[in-house]
Formats: sequence, C-alpha cells, structure tokens
Amino acid sequence: MSTSSWPALKVDDWKDTRDTLHMWLQIIGKVQMVSTPLVNHWWNVAYEVSARGLRTRIARGPNHDFDTEFDLLDHRLVIRDASGGHRTIALEPKTVAQFYSEVQDALGGLGVGCDIDPRPNEVDPAIPFAEDTEHKSYDADAVTLWWRQLLAADRVFSLWRAGFAGKDSPVQLFWGSMDLSCTRYSGRTAPPHTGGGPPSCPPWVMAEAESRENAAAGFWPGGSAEGSFYAYAYPTPDGYDKAAVSPGYFDDQLGEWILPYEEVRRSPDPDAALLAFLTSSYDAEADLAAWDRALLDVNPYRLDNKLLGG
Repeated sequence: MSTSSWPALKVDDWKDTRDTLHMWLQIIGKVQMVSTPLVNHWWNVAYEVSARGLRTRIARGPNHDFDTEFDLLDHRLVIRDASGGHRTIALEPKTVAQFYSEVQDALGGLGVGCDIDPRPNEVDPAIPFAEDTEHKSYDADAVTLWWRQLLAADRVFSLWRAGFAGKDSPVQLFWGSMDLSCTRYSGRTAPPHTGGGPPSCPPWVMAEAESRENAAAGFWPGGSAEGSFYAYAYPTPDGYDKAAVSPGYFDDQLGEWILPYEEVRRSPDPDAALLAFLTSSYDAEADLAAWDRALLDVNPYRLDNKLLGG
C-alpha cells in the first residue's frame, strides 16, 4: 500500500470494510437529512472532506445545533454540539447494528436525537441498520488510504470548480453511492428524470438530483481495480459519447466517461491528468448543449497576478 499523495488501494483489498463504512456513512447522512432544510440537489446531506476525514455541515437539533465528523486518522466518530457537549464512537470492527445503536445513544445523550428511515439506500439487499450483523469489517489502514485518495481528488476537483462562475456544487461526498463529486449547471431546467435509478432509492430522490441541466464528475471506490473517476451529462446531448474526452473512455453500459484511478496515479503528473479529464468532459457537454460559456467560464488563476502585485 502506498502512502503518497495519490496512494494505491485495490478495491478488492478493502471491499468488506468499504461496505461496512458505507452503511455507517448512510446512518449519519440520514441524521443530517432530517436535521437540515433541503438545499437544491441534496447538497445539505453530503459530507465535506476535512483535514482528518469526513464531516457534515451544521445540523439543527431540538435543543442544540451540532455537527459530526468521521475522524479517519484516529478512527472515531465525533459528534459535537454548540453547547460544548460531545460524544465519540470508536471506528473499529463492529456490526452495523452495533454502530447504529451507539449513534442513537450518543445523539440521545446530547439531546439531539432524531428519527431516521432505518434502511439504507442505493444498495441491494437493503438490510435495516438495526438488523445488519453481516457488515462488520473495519481495516483502519485501508480507510485512511481511501481518505487520502479523496484528499487528492478533492484538491483537483476544487481547482476545476474555480474555473466556473455559474451555479456549481461544493466538492462533496454523497453517502448514497459513496462517491466524491462536483457538478456544474448551465442555468437551464432539465427534462423530468423518468428513467431508472439506483436500487432502494425513491424516484423523487433522482428527480431532485437531476432537476437542472448539468455536467457532473466524481470519484467512486469501485468500477476499476483502484476505483474510478467518472463524468456524465444530464440530459445527455447527441454526440457526447463520441466527444474528444482525454484521458478516459466512454462506458456504453453506464452512459458515462470513465478514467481509472490507477491510470491517474501512474501518470507523470496525476493532478494534470485528472484536470484534463474533468475539463475535456465538461467541454464536450457545454459545447454540444450550447451552454453560454462566455458567461459561465472564468480563469481559475485570475487572482494570481493581483496577489503578486501585477
């Protein structure tokens, strides 16, 4: 296992841990969902990459505001409230059912308890959290390496985001599919989403997520030996699958452009390789769908000369 800024982590080496962590992320994500107002495209429920792991934004409890962080260096879940109270839960091999119980006890002890849908989304089978004794693995070293992959991807996604002046999402991790993503929007509405969606996911979830024309990109710990970067357009313009996106390839089954993480990691300049993928996939969507690029695109380095006195 590598500890570089673009570490190697084979998906097969931590699959059981990934699946357990996925359920834990969903539990806290659902707490966030019922404790915050809906922000367009579900931005209120996502995690931010932090200097120690993954954290929620501020949530509103019945007695105190609070936030939550998965500390993936010391391997503990930390729940903090605005009155100074906090609870910690060890991240270690344990069942989803045990973790769920510990979270409920911790929230109750802080006076910020809430009722959530006790079933996971976007997985099949969707075992209720309180009954899930199947997922119980936790490889701390692998989890830390995955977080370092997120740190590297977040760095490049953030630079890509800086080149856009229109509506765009924060760089954020969605717990439904466990992917880090960033999305740009043209400013136009999109056709109603009527196609299929992930398993155990109500249609209204996708309707909200894809309610505006967009060019999305992200990183998912699956699909390739070490995970995959992806890019897609909604709605998909004619010719998108034949566009000059490089590096990467178009996956006809997924309907997305794919760039294996390993290809990025092994390239002479991983940041530049990923940025080229993000930029060229966006160029394809924006040009084919006639986005107002003169209005939306900006130079991400526009402040540099001013900072240097130029």
